[in-house]
Amino acid sequence: MNRDVRTSKTSSNSEHCDTSERQPLPVSAQYRRTVRRSELRQMVPLADTTIYEMERRGDFPRRFNLTARCVVWDLAEVETWLAERRLASEQAQIKRAPSPGVRQRKTRPVRSPVSS
Repeated sequence: MNRDVRTSKTSSNSEHCDTSERQPLPVSAQYRRTVRRSELRQMVPLADTTIYEMERRGDFPRRFNLTARCVVWDLAEVETWLAERRLASEQAQIKRAPSPGVRQRKTRPVRSPVSS
C-alpha cells in the first residue's frame, strides 16, 4: 500500500512539471552574462564618474539592478561597445585631446633658449 502512495505522488508531480507546455527561452537570453563594477573596471579603464556620465548621455551601455544593492552591466553590450570604440579609433573618428601648451604653464615655466 505504501508503494501505491509513492507512485501516485510521482505521477501527480510529473503532471505539474509537464515541459511540453513551457516555451524555451532563446539561446541568447538563456546565457546572458553580466559583470559587476569591479569586473567592468578591469575591462574599461575609465573612472566611475566618466562611465556614469557616458551612460547618462547614451554613449555607454546602461547598468541595471539585479537587487536593491547589486548593479550589473550586460557583458555582451560592453564588449560590443569596446569593439565599436576600437573601430572608431582606428578610423580616426574619435578626436584626441589637444596637447597642453607648455609655454602657457604658470609653474615650472619652460626656459627660453640661451643665446650666446
